[in-house]
This record gives sequence, structure tokens and C-alpha cells, in this order.
Amino acid sequence: MRKIFGTDGIRGVANIHPMTSEVAMRLGRAVAHIFGQEQRRGRVLIGKDTRVSGYMLETAMASGICSMGADVLLVGPLPTPGIALLTRTMRVDAGVVISASHNPFQDNGIKLFAGNGFKLPDEQEERIEHLMFDEEIDKLRPTARAVGRAMRIDDAAGRYIVALKHIFPQDLTLEGIKIVVDCANGAAYKVAPAVFAELGASVISLGIKPDGRNINRKCGSLHPERMCEAVRQHNADLGIALDGDADRVVMATERGEVIDGDRMLAICAKHMLALDRLKKKTVAATVMSNLGLEIALDRMGVRLVRTAVGDRYVVEAMRQEGYNLGGEQSGHLVFLDHTTTGDGVVAALMVLSVMLRESRPLSELAEIMTPVPQVILNKNVEQKTPIELMPAVQALIEKVGHALGKEGRVLVRYSGTENKVRVMIEGLDEKKIQEYAHEIADKFE
Repeated sequence: MRKIFGTDGIRGVANIHPMTSEVAMRLGRAVAHIFGQEQRRGRVLIGKDTRVSGYMLETAMASGICSMGADVLLVGPLPTPGIALLTRTMRVDAGVVISASHNPFQDNGIKLFAGNGFKLPDEQEERIEHLMFDEEIDKLRPTARAVGRAMRIDDAAGRYIVALKHIFPQDLTLEGIKIVVDCANGAAYKVAPAVFAELGASVISLGIKPDGRNINRKCGSLHPERMCEAVRQHNADLGIALDGDADRVVMATERGEVIDGDRMLAICAKHMLALDRLKKKTVAATVMSNLGLEIALDRMGVRLVRTAVGDRYVVEAMRQEGYNLGGEQSGHLVFLDHTTTGDGVVAALMVLSVMLRESRPLSELAEIMTPVPQVILNKNVEQKTPIELMPAVQALIEKVGHALGKEGRVLVRYSGTENKVRVMIEGLDEKKIQEYAHEIADKFE
């Protein structure tokens, strides 16, 4: 069983186990060993977001990798999907992202990509963990010319910008469109405004002054109200809010109304279906996606396949079954014809292309789906005691599920990255499901 890897890599408070320099160095050694090459030096690419602790962890990771005889390519601040793309296109052996995504600046995390640009399966993460704490790896110490070296790749952001612009349909332009782009003071603070501006849009940029401590602070996809207000203030056509590592996005209509990942999935699914580009007429989404998405897709004749929470589990299902569209309510959207992981900028470009093709504002496109009332509560817990070992909690969950019947859902799970329990309930009576959610959350005390 994995002990330090969660649903999306390793995450925690920076400089407290497991997010320490010591762990990062041992992780670097294990990664270099597993992805090493017999015929040539192994090569590992490292990118990060804008957190101040990124310098500490980047240096430690690079040290561990070099100590195992592999070379390191440092690209600096770049979105997680940009690291995935460069890992694949530069043909390196593995990619590392140092980021805690949407978490506050005091947290940090490490995500890993294989050479094909996809996140690692659970089994490979378990193997890496084993090597990290196995003393056998300490005996493997190359010397002299066999020690690896680190070098910076100065044009990494430019390569990613070019790739994103190629994904947008060549016959379309964003000229005449005014867009608010909130980069959350994160990894996309240079990349995202440049992409939309170079495609012709008039861009109002927010969250583009990172100081190492203001990432995700009252901005970005976690706090879209700032974007919505800017859309109304500037009379913009839409808004785009990314999170700290830009692998997720939420959007705003021209009226300043928030559009989440579920609605974007519905919009894109309908358009792809009409063009006969939606493989197997199926969309993959997690158990957290709103019941309204399932209803909207069903009306189109599209099937919804649900997965565990985490965009990598969505991607695994897509790859195994041959689907090309999937995502999460939080705004991780995966277009497998173009990307190997969630990409906030790509998702926004796909929605923009639908707007242009159909000559309709985002507010009209969003009417395709009516969300079922949904309540999500997050409650701190001291430890993640298995729910099956808490009979009183189990009995209450079953009672609520029975009361909701076929017109609702209840889902209770622990966060994969924090000491929190998440309670999600859907149903037609919004007041009642609020009461149910609080009742279950309070039971964990």
C-alpha cells in the first residue's frame, strides 16, 4: 500500500514530512533508478509552480536525480500539463511537477509523469515508495563522470505556448473577443495570457504577479468571484479562472455566472457528438460529477462512466476503454486527442471553439445542463479511520441514501491529499440535503 502518495502524488505542508528536502532527494534517487537507461544517461524534467518552497524541493529533487547518474532538465514555473507535454515531446524518461495545485502557498506537492506524458499507476508509485526507504538504493552511488548534471531549458514556456496554439482550430480566431483570464498568481501567469492574446483576443489579466506566497489567494478557480466581477466590469465576453498549476479551470459567462467542469463537459460532448468525434459516445467523469450531467448526456444519447476521484483515474478509464473526453466537476477536463492530463487552457480553448462554431454566447451553451441541487461539505478529521469501521456513521449514510431514493445520491469519502472527510449529497430538496450533509459530517466527531 502507498503511504506517502495520495490521489495526486505526494502533498503536505512544505518542510514538514513528507514534503521535506530529505524526502524529495530520496524520491529523486528512486525516480532516477526506476526510469534509468542502460544505453545512455537517464533524463528527468522538473517543473514547478510559483510557491516559495518550490526552490527548496526543486534543488533537493535535482540533487537526488544527479546522484544516481541521471541528468536533470529544469524548466522553472510551468503548468502541470505543460510538464506532461514537454516530458513527451522532449523524449525524456520522466517528468516531475512540484506543486500543490489549488492548495494555499504553505503546502506543496510532487507529481510524476512517465515518459509518455501520463501519470504513474498506483503500482509504480508503490514501487517508488519501496525504493525510497530501502537501504539497498544507498549503495548505488555513481562517481566521477557518471554523476549526473542539471541544466536549464530557457524556451520551455515558448514551446508550450506554440503547442497550445496548434490545438486551437486553425480556421478560427479570437479576434474581437474580450476575455478575462485569472492565473491565480500561479504557474500559468505568463503562458495563459500569451496564448489567448496571440490567438487574437483582447485579454484582461488577473493573478499575474506571483510573490511566492499569493498563489491561489482569493483568486483563480477556487475563488472565481473575482473573475466574475471583472467580466461584468469590463463587459467581457467570458472569463477564465485557472488554479495554481493550471490543470483545472472554471469559466464565467458574459453575465458573470460561473460555469464548472460538468457544464463544460456537457457543452463539449454535444459538439463532439455532432461532429462524430466523441468516441464510443461516452464521457468519463468521477463520482463527484453532478447528477444533472448524467441526465443531460442521457438526453443526447451519450453514456456517462463514473470513476474514482482524481483526474488520473479518469484518464486511466479513458485509455483502457478508448474514450476521448472526460473530466471532473472541479474543472479538470481531459481531451485525450490533444493532451495526456487535465489542462485548463486547453479546456477553455475547446469551449471557445464551440462558441465560435455555433455563434452562441457561453450563457446559451450552458443551458444544456441543469444541475441537481448539490451540497459538498469538507470537515477536518484527526485521522482517516476507515468508514466501514464506524458503524454509526455507516448506518446514518445508509439511512440518508434510503431517504433520497432514486432522486438523489450520497457520497462520503476522505480527501486523498488532506486530513478531511468530504460529504457530497444531491437531491431535489436543497434545504433537506443541507441538513443531511451537516448531520453526516458532524457524526465524524
